[in-house]
Amino acid sequence: MSEVRAERRTRGGGGAARRAERTAVSVETAKFIQRNIPNFEVLNEEALEIIEYNAETVLEEIGVNFVENPEALQRWREAGADVQGERVRIPRGLARQLCATAPSAFTQHARNPERNVEIGGRNLVLAPVYGPPFVRDNEGGRRYATIEDFRNFVKLGYMSKWLHHSGGTVCEPTDVAVNKRHLDMLLAHMTLSDKPYMGSVTEPVRAEDSVRMSKILFGEDFVDQNTVMTSLININSPLTFDSVMMGALEVYARNNQASIISPFIVGGAMAPVTVAGTLTQVLAEVLAGVAYSQLIRKGAPVIMGAFVTSIDMNSGAPTFGTPEAAHITYGVGQLARRLNLPYRSGGSFCGSKLPDAQAAYETANSLNMALLAGVNFMLHACGWLEGGLVSSYEKFVLDADQLGTLHHLAKGVYMDDNGQAMDALREVGPGGHFLGCQHTQNNFKTAFWRTEVLDYKPYETWEEEGARDSSQLANVRVKKLLRDYQAPAIDPAIVEALQAFVDQRKASEPDAFG
Repeated sequence: MSEVRAERRTRGGGGAARRAERTAVSVETAKFIQRNIPNFEVLNEEALEIIEYNAETVLEEIGVNFVENPEALQRWREAGADVQGERVRIPRGLARQLCATAPSAFTQHARNPERNVEIGGRNLVLAPVYGPPFVRDNEGGRRYATIEDFRNFVKLGYMSKWLHHSGGTVCEPTDVAVNKRHLDMLLAHMTLSDKPYMGSVTEPVRAEDSVRMSKILFGEDFVDQNTVMTSLININSPLTFDSVMMGALEVYARNNQASIISPFIVGGAMAPVTVAGTLTQVLAEVLAGVAYSQLIRKGAPVIMGAFVTSIDMNSGAPTFGTPEAAHITYGVGQLARRLNLPYRSGGSFCGSKLPDAQAAYETANSLNMALLAGVNFMLHACGWLEGGLVSSYEKFVLDADQLGTLHHLAKGVYMDDNGQAMDALREVGPGGHFLGCQHTQNNFKTAFWRTEVLDYKPYETWEEEGARDSSQLANVRVKKLLRDYQAPAIDPAIVEALQAFVDQRKASEPDAFG
């Protein structure tokens, strides 16, 4: 855990100093979650073996497509696959054999070493929303995102105690050219935060830019020997690996940088409507994707991903927080552990248009599902709205606050002498109360999770303060965090070098908005 304090000038003696201490900006990040609770498992051994057998059958008999990528097809031929056109059929057992060289866990380094994260094992790393083209706040409503919005979300992520990771495309800045916005986004992550971040995947050359900028930030030798980026490689489900995503994967694997290899599943549209059928497809796609990463470089770090939702059969719209998605998320967790791979899934998923009760119900279901499923890297942990089309300022801080409950749930039940509290029971005895006993005094600061957004005041106080709902309270929190934000220290020479690289790359080609 690290803490940075920004001192403010104050007048006068001890009272002023104490007030300054209470109001000083404090940026604290909790360590990544280490679970002390069991994973929830829905599949028995027979079910797991059936799904694994069926996934291998899909790879061997149906195959997967690697489109517009002759180099990938040649790699698969040399590995022993049957390649006909762009269809790759992988003999039973080959993909699993190739996956065996992927690490079961790895460290992603942050520029502040105190914020390094361990991805895999019983750990859970939380990262914010990724990809929305729109943003929403109480004042401006729903609108296209800008680079200023992007920078604001990076600042909010940096200021959020329970977030361990700065993320990637926290919103899509539509006021910057498509072929250049990745440069501004990476620069924001690198300079406005000192948490780990994600690289660009929208073109292989943008992945190369991500590696080059990371070498400026960390040093070339350090990046050559360590993982400093995690990036999202979506599979074009069903069973299709496009050249853009695979090109980015190739760049990151060659450079020993991590990739989340993640099927993009909307049940009933991109996968079967049944849980077992979807699990079969997810496993087949992941086996092929992870295996391909190891063809590029043995030992390249990867994360087994699963983005899973279903559709409303009346409207065709995606649905979130559903029991079917939970069953799949739990099942993929079991399959990932059997492959000995880190697991990515979950998030603050909801289909609501506003940070309202629907958003809260669906998000709570999704967050708790991911915790219990054994997820190691949770993208979209805060800020997701409207099926992922919107990054919401208010929902970002509401979700980020609720992530504290995951930390506390994951601790489990302490059974040491302090946890048993026998001294408190003896001190108070029958008919007393525990408010003033020594055990309470010793533990009251840390015993319970405390919200920094929600309201627990008496009705009269709440009414006097404007009878604000959770969205209004979150809006106040957003403004406070952005007002209090102070950038983490960084060597000015590094910033200058990063800015020079960005300027040079932007000047090297015309703007493209298509």
